[in-house]
This record gives sequence, structure tokens and C-alpha cells, in this order.
Amino acid sequence: MTCPRSGCLVSRPARASSDSRVVWTGRRDKMTTNRTAVTEYVLLGLQEYRNLETVLFVLCLGIYGVNVLGNSLLMGLSMLDPRLHSPMYFFLSNLSLMDICGTSSFVPLMLVNFLEAQRTISFPGCALQMYLTLALGSTECLLLAMMAYDRYVAICQPLRYPEIMNRQTCVRMAVLSWGTGFANSLLQSLLTWSLPFCGHNIINHFFCEILAVLKLACGDISLNALMLVVATAVLTLAPLLLICLSYIVILATIFRVPSAAGRRKAFSTCSAHITVVVVFYGTISFMYFKPKAKDPDLDKIIALFYGVVTPSLNPIIYSLRNAEVKAAALALLGGGLLSRKMAHPLCCSSLLSCTAG
Repeated sequence: MTCPRSGCLVSRPARASSDSRVVWTGRRDKMTTNRTAVTEYVLLGLQEYRNLETVLFVLCLGIYGVNVLGNSLLMGLSMLDPRLHSPMYFFLSNLSLMDICGTSSFVPLMLVNFLEAQRTISFPGCALQMYLTLALGSTECLLLAMMAYDRYVAICQPLRYPEIMNRQTCVRMAVLSWGTGFANSLLQSLLTWSLPFCGHNIINHFFCEILAVLKLACGDISLNALMLVVATAVLTLAPLLLICLSYIVILATIFRVPSAAGRRKAFSTCSAHITVVVVFYGTISFMYFKPKAKDPDLDKIIALFYGVVTPSLNPIIYSLRNAEVKAAALALLGGGLLSRKMAHPLCCSSLLSCTAG
């Protein structure tokens, strides 16, 4: 699990068909049956509903375009506008980059498969896809926690904010988030691909998601299940707890502000982040705690929209609920932002520097 961009599946995948391309490598012994090394996997998707897949192709292509353009715009504004050279937008730029990479790791191939009769992916491609989706999902949980800590320092300790959230601290926090997410994914991937699969190569999903891959294993997966539970507790629940504690203290501080205008200003600086956290963890909770659908294809569709739609909401939320982003976007449309950037070409970008603004 660990914050993946996909949902649990409820149906058991079919065994490899007779025409599946596999390489037979093992010998029969006293305790084991023949084992095979799979060279490619078949992604079932929704093969039985071709018309629905055509609709999903159009929807997912449009949403993916919004995701890439919106998050790229946020990253560009953070680099171009000096008003956005602050720790909050440094972390937001990291979040935008992660959303682009996360969806790009599986959406393009999935869109191609929507139009193909034979949906296959090579073993290296499947391993890479599983690694990236798991790594980037875990990283997002940690980045949201880092952003909550940034808002806590900004509101509860404003005088020490430049000292605490300096460039070095911001970079270390970002590196810790990315490094932990990718290290966890590497561990989970090594444990998964060390299992015997006995030639099973039909994945009942749109892409190589770790839970769907584990269902193909013909060996004991108890260690994998234990490690996934531990990783979920550390990388999903612990960041959520930190976020909740941060906002409890933040709200208590805001309510002590004497003026209504001051309370509104303080709350406006973290309202967009609260919305993103609610959407992110709300969709995770819905995916993993909802009753299982009678039709397993419905679960796959819900998982698909969770993986594709949620990343595209972040730029929309920050654009609608953040005055600084709105002002920067209007300046960019008016041409003033680019002209100022050309006049000051040595201005540091928020992706490379992290100042208290």
C-alpha cells in the first residue's frame, strides 16, 4: 500500500494462458513444480468493455493533459515570480514534479492499451512501473507532512521562520522525503520480484501495481504483507498524524489572534494545503475502507480515477485558493512576469533555492 496511486483489487487474476509468452527454466524436483521466468505481462484493464475504454481514453487523456500543464505552470510560476520564492512554494514545486512523474509512469502506456487489442508490458517495464508508482506515492505522503510542518513554523513561530526554514533545511527535508519514498519502494520491489510466479503473467489491472502483482505469486507472501503493513504505518499513518497535530496547534494559534482580519489572513496561508490533504487522504480512505464492490471492474475504475484525477486537482486547488498564485498567473498572462525575469536573469528560482521570502 504505502500511499500508492491505485486501489486494492478484489478479483483473483487468471492464470497464464497457453499463448502467453514465457520461458521455461526450471526442473521438476521432489518439492516444487516447474517454475517459469516471465518475459512479459498482460494487463487486462477492461477488455470486456471496449466502448467504456474508449470513453475512459478520452477522459484520462484530457485529465492527464490538465495534470501536466497545471503542475508545469505551478513550477514555472514558482521559478519566475520572486513572490513565490519561499519554502511553501519550494515544497509545492516538489509536489508538482512528483505528480507529473507519478502519472507519467503509467498513464501514457495505459492510454495506448485502451486502443490496443493485445495489452502487454515487458518484465523490465512492469518492474520499473511498479517501482515508480509506489515510490512516488510514498513520497507524496511525506511531502504533505513537510508542508504541514512549514505552515506550523510560519504561523506559530513567525519570528523564527527565516531561521528555521532556511535553504539548507528545506533541501534536507525534500531529499529526506524523496529518498525515503524511493528506498521503501526499492525494498518492496526486491521482496516482490524475489517471489516465485510459476509462469502467471496476467495482471488484473490497468498497470503494474504492487498488490496486483503480488496476487500472481505462487509462494508465501506473508513477509511481503508484513513489510507493506509496516511501510503503510510509517509512511502513511505517521505523516497523517504529524499533519493533524500540526493543524491542531495551528488552529489553536489562529483562534488566539485578536482581529478577524488577522485570523483570515493566517488561515488563508494554509487553506490550500488543508484541501489537498483532505482530498489525498480522503480518497485513500475511500479506496481501502469502502465495502468491496460486487463487480471487480468497478474497483478498477475507481482506482483508475484516483490515480489520474487526484494529481490534477493540486494545481487547481492552489490556483483557486491562493492569492499569490493568482497574482503570479495574471502577471504571466499580462507579460509583466517574463519581462521582469528577463531584466533579472540571475534571480534564484524556488526550485534551486529556499529562502523565507
